[in-house]
Amino acid sequence: MHSWVLPLLKPEPVALMVLLILLVSIIQGMRRGAPRSAKHLFFFIWQAVSVVLALVIAGRGATKLSPVIRDYLVERHIVVPQEELSSLKQLWYTFITSLRDFELLRFGALFLLIYAITRSLLQFIEPLFDVLYDRLVHSEQAADHRRTPQRPLSGTASRATGALLGALLGAGRAFLVIAILFVYVSLLPGAKGADSIRASALYKKTAAEILDPVAGDVLKRGPVFSDAVQAEFRKVLQRKYEVIDAAVPANIEEAAVKVTKNAHTDKEKARALYDWVGTRIVYDWDKANNYVDNGIWKEQTPVETFDTRKGVCIDVARLYAMMARSVGLDVKVVTGLGVTGSGNGPHAWNEVKLADEGGKWIPLDATWASSGDWFNPKGFSSSHIQQA
Repeated sequence: MHSWVLPLLKPEPVALMVLLILLVSIIQGMRRGAPRSAKHLFFFIWQAVSVVLALVIAGRGATKLSPVIRDYLVERHIVVPQEELSSLKQLWYTFITSLRDFELLRFGALFLLIYAITRSLLQFIEPLFDVLYDRLVHSEQAADHRRTPQRPLSGTASRATGALLGALLGAGRAFLVIAILFVYVSLLPGAKGADSIRASALYKKTAAEILDPVAGDVLKRGPVFSDAVQAEFRKVLQRKYEVIDAAVPANIEEAAVKVTKNAHTDKEKARALYDWVGTRIVYDWDKANNYVDNGIWKEQTPVETFDTRKGVCIDVARLYAMMARSVGLDVKVVTGLGVTGSGNGPHAWNEVKLADEGGKWIPLDATWASSGDWFNPKGFSSSHIQQA
């Protein structure tokens, strides 16, 4: 016990937060008295059990249902309509095709859905536990009274017992908070406040003696999982552009056909489009600087890029993708980091599938075309770091 008291008394944020939780819980226990504090403690334990039960059911259910949902959506042959879509339809097709193609997103959506349903059902039966608890307590009190008639607890004794029960409840609440901090630090080790949390003596002791043994290797892979979530999110954003840009205006399609009229292979088509976009679209420094300096971002469609002949990397990549699709090429918009001699920053480029060369994918960057040949050059990956 003494080994837990010393870390608790050190003046640092985690310990102060735990002391505050304990103090508030003790005061609440004193005000409620013994009977009500015992009831609160009972339902706190029940809610903790119900959360764990819901997590287990959600995890196992999502694991089993994920491949079933994937196969069902694949069999449905969902294709984004080649027409102008409303915002609601864009959202729907982005979600449903992402649910079909991205495993982590599908698992996460199923997990949250099953967890919410399970918790709702468990909360629905909670009033039954309330009635059952009251009956059990009353029957026990009646039996004790028949065996040994006792006077009820005095107000002081009831408050003291309530304070003790409140302290137990506060310890449970504090442990739950530290467990949440443990998950936060494990999944996001470089996040804001993580170093301060890890420096806490109370946190270290709780993590080392209780949480680490329980979590095992699961949360030790937290940073990898966090990176996977971010990568999945970027894939969904890329899918959003594919859905939004699915409808190709007639003038852009005509331009793409004209540009590739003398090309016979997929590589020749991809190259012709690269040359055309790379020499026709001027980098919009005003838009880029407005975002860097003022945080103002202007969302721009491929049509606007085509008409104004201006855009930043994502605009160039989206226009290239739209033109490539209109002549039968399979193309992706890729996001990540662009690395130059002066540093690195967010960037976007394309990958094109060469179906007539075994289906291999090649990278290209039409935005950087003015600085050199960025059509599938050697060492492309050293200057274009794909975050997916």
